[in-house]
Amino acid sequence: MAIPTIDQLDLARKRVLMRVDFNVPLGPQREVTDATRIRAALPSIRYVVERGAKLILASHLGRPKGAAEPGLSLEPAARTLEALLGRPVVLAGDCIGPAVRQQAEALSEGDVLLLENLRFHAGEEANDPGFGRELAELADVYVNDAFGAAHRAHASVVGAVVHFPVGRRGVGLLMRKELDALSALLVAPQKPFVAILGGAKVSDKIGLIRNLLPRADDVIVGGGMAYTLLQAQGVAIGKSLVEPDRVEEAKRLLKAAHTHGVGIHLPEDHVVTGALTPGAHSETTADIPDDRLGVDVGPRTVARFREVLQSAKTVLWNGPMGVFEMAPFDRGTHEVAQAVASLTDCFSVAGGGDTVAALTQANLAGRISHISTGGGAALEFLESGDLPGLAALRA
Repeated sequence: MAIPTIDQLDLARKRVLMRVDFNVPLGPQREVTDATRIRAALPSIRYVVERGAKLILASHLGRPKGAAEPGLSLEPAARTLEALLGRPVVLAGDCIGPAVRQQAEALSEGDVLLLENLRFHAGEEANDPGFGRELAELADVYVNDAFGAAHRAHASVVGAVVHFPVGRRGVGLLMRKELDALSALLVAPQKPFVAILGGAKVSDKIGLIRNLLPRADDVIVGGGMAYTLLQAQGVAIGKSLVEPDRVEEAKRLLKAAHTHGVGIHLPEDHVVTGALTPGAHSETTADIPDDRLGVDVGPRTVARFREVLQSAKTVLWNGPMGVFEMAPFDRGTHEVAQAVASLTDCFSVAGGGDTVAALTQANLAGRISHISTGGGAALEFLESGDLPGLAALRA
């Protein structure tokens, strides 16, 4: 069953429960320090209120472990949304219960009610049927616009959905934008298609690589995950990060790539150091000494990666090329960011916190075709083609 988008649902005068992702960073004064996720939800929020619906927003924030924590209240998100939206946003005292139900029933057309942090109740993460039913009882229509949470089988993402009939449940504009962009990578991507993968663990992305092999032309690998693949090739990696229990699987992956005719491009030189501490001495070398660990890709590698990318028509990038959070070991990631952003006539998709941070720091985010709001959800969708939140909407 095709999942409808909000513009295909009858919203007028209805109470609409919209799952959003307001899991935003807070500063020392509990102020929202990055409102990107709230801004990303604005198109759907505006669409709903402009059509005379009564909007009830639901989100989690942080990890309160099933109990109320004042420091993780959604109050800062409510104030930020109010400022961005230009209309009042009422924060409920809870997300379920008689008082909240009364608030929901009292809403007028165009009103916005933000429920308190869903994770103040253990039933959210446990996908408790009773908790999901109580959420559903607040509204007539359900909309999931929280792509960043759609891979979690939680009550607000899965359990509540079954209580809304077909025709009264769907996805928001942000979710549709994400699905369209990521689906384009899986269904007849324009060639050449180059995937750039980084991060610490190859185990996190083996499934993704396997799913990309029939589709991609080249896979560039950097970050800690590259060292498990290099060890699988018999390359000395010194003290670099490695997953010993994944080496045999890495060998099979490299063999599968060869069978598919996909080039796997690994670092040819490395920035190495003896200790991963600020100010530690580092050097660039093709061979990693036994007492050193690789912390970034070297210039020869960056040049090779640029060469692979220069003719790409489709690019997926997820994960940094080195220990991005510690300068100067972020250099390789920034240079790859420059390479991707400089591509013309290319559909580029980037996801993952460090990847997005690198693009933002370099002021290059506007030169990427699509930046995903959910790193984990994007990886799972690209690996399996589905998410628990989507499966629930189709059921």
